[in-house]
Amino acid sequence: MQCYCNKPLAFESCCEPLILGKQMANSPEELMRSRFSAYVIQNYDYILATYAPVQRIKLSLNELIDSAASTKWLRLFVHNSEQKNTSGKVEFSAYYQLDGQVYLMHETSDFIFENKQWYYTTGLIHKDSGAYVQQRNDLCLCASGKKFKKCCGA
Repeated sequence: MQCYCNKPLAFESCCEPLILGKQMANSPEELMRSRFSAYVIQNYDYILATYAPVQRIKLSLNELIDSAASTKWLRLFVHNSEQKNTSGKVEFSAYYQLDGQVYLMHETSDFIFENKQWYYTTGLIHKDSGAYVQQRNDLCLCASGKKFKKCCGA
């Protein structure tokens, strides 16, 4: 099975080792992708642990669960990624479903490298985020590789 983060690798060799703590993210993009996968499989412990320590103080596991438990994460597209010595940014679009409606979250996330590992700090949500209507000729969000009209839209 292809990884939830939309890389052409199996989950077991892509994001799972990071989520299980068997390896550390080598870049902000790798951390962001693994966080998306963690949201898909609802591993909120990993999501909390990958927040920067300053942000983590303000969060609780129950808050994360309450805010995301009814969300079904569908697809991730990474637009741009940059990395410096101790900071990085990743621009991405994530599609999710909530109460039967599909939404787009277009974000540029900020990351820091601290204590020999990458952490998520904050994100800027772009103005095109919100309710999403799948266009007939777009690739289907189910990751089949087919156009929406020939897949879930048929």
